[in-house]
Amino acid sequence: MGERAAYASDPSQSRGRLFAPGASPTRSEFQRDRDRIVHSAAFRRLQHKTQVFLHHEGQHYRTRLTHTLEVSQMARSIARALRLDEDLAEAVALAHDLGHTPFGHAGERVLHDKMAEWGGFDHNMQAIRVVTRLENRYAEHDGLNLSWEALEGILKHNGPLTDRQGRALRADKPLPPGLNDIPASADLMAWSYASLEAQSAAIADDIAYNSHDIDDALRAGLIRLADLTDVPLVGPLVREVLERWPDIERSRQAHEVQRRLITLQIEDVIAESSRAIAEVAPQSADDVRNAGRTLIRFSRPVHDAEQGLKRFLFERVYRSEEVMGPVRHSQTVVGMLFDHYLVTGAMPGRWGEAARHAPDRATRARVVADFIAGMTDPYALEQHARLFDGAGQLR
Repeated sequence: MGERAAYASDPSQSRGRLFAPGASPTRSEFQRDRDRIVHSAAFRRLQHKTQVFLHHEGQHYRTRLTHTLEVSQMARSIARALRLDEDLAEAVALAHDLGHTPFGHAGERVLHDKMAEWGGFDHNMQAIRVVTRLENRYAEHDGLNLSWEALEGILKHNGPLTDRQGRALRADKPLPPGLNDIPASADLMAWSYASLEAQSAAIADDIAYNSHDIDDALRAGLIRLADLTDVPLVGPLVREVLERWPDIERSRQAHEVQRRLITLQIEDVIAESSRAIAEVAPQSADDVRNAGRTLIRFSRPVHDAEQGLKRFLFERVYRSEEVMGPVRHSQTVVGMLFDHYLVTGAMPGRWGEAARHAPDRATRARVVADFIAGMTDPYALEQHARLFDGAGQLR
C-alpha cells in the first residue's frame, strides 16, 4: 500500500482495546483485528450458513463465508485506491456478517419476531455481541477484544444509528437491542458516521450482492442472461457480451457479465468517492466521522440503476417460489427451536447453564437467541429433526 491519506484510520492512533494485549512486533492493531476475526469460531461457521440458496441445495452456490470473502476483497481494493487502511477495511468486511442466523434473513426475521417483547433481534448488533461477548477463546476475557475502530466499523458501517441525543433516527425503526451496553474502550458514538474503511466494507457488501446473486440465480435456472438485457445497470453489459461472444458457453458469458459488473461498480465508487472526499477535504478520520454524510458511495446514475437492479432481483429471485419454499420451512424450524429452548432451557454446555441461571425471562430469551443465531443451517436442521417428528410434535 502507498502512503496512507490524512483522512484514513491510523492504527498507531487507535483508541485502543478494552483489554491491553501487549505490543506486537510484526502486526498493526488492525492486522490483529483481522487475524482474530479469521481465527474465530463464528467466522468458520459462516461456511455452513445460507446466503440466498440453502446450503444443502448445491455446493456451487455462495454461502455466508464465500460472500464474506468476496466482500473483503472488494473492500480492500476500494481502500487501496483511496489510500485508506486496507487491514481495517478488510477486518470490518470479514466481521460484518458474523451475527447472521442460520437460513439467512429468513432466520433473522423469525428471531426478531420471537424477541419482539425483549427488543427484537438485529444481525448487526448480534455481530457486536459475537465479537465482544460470545466468542470465548481467550483465557483473560470474553470476546475477541477488537480495537475501538473495528467495533465502530462493525456497528456503524451502514451509517449512524442515533441522533446526538441518542434517539432513534426514524420513528418506525427503534434502536437495536443492546446498543447502550457494548463493552468497548471508549464511546462508539452511534450518532456519527463510521470511518471510510467501514464505509468501503458497506458498499462492497452491496456490490457483492448485486453481482453474485445474479451468478447464483443463473446457476439455479431462475433467470437467463436474456432476461437481463433491459435490467438497469447490468443490461448494457449483457447486451455487449452476447453481441461480442454469442457462441461461447453460457457459463463463460455469465462470468464475463459478472466481472464487468463488479468492475463497473468498483470503478464508479472510487471515482465518486474521490470527488466526495475532495469536496469535504477531511484532514483526519474524525473529520470523516463528523462530515454529516456518507463519502464512500456510488454516483447518482449508478446508484439509481443499482436500485433498479435490486428491484429486479427481489421480484425474480428473492421472492421466487424456488427460494421462498425452503425459506418458509426454515422459518418454521427456527421458530420451533426457539419456542422449545425458551420453555425447556435444554441447550448444550454453557448455553443450558446460562439459561438455567438466567435471572428473568428476558435474559433467558436472549441466551436462546444467541444459541440459535450461532447455529449453522445443517445443525439447526439436525436439532429440529432430533427434537420433533414430521408433524412438528416433540419426539
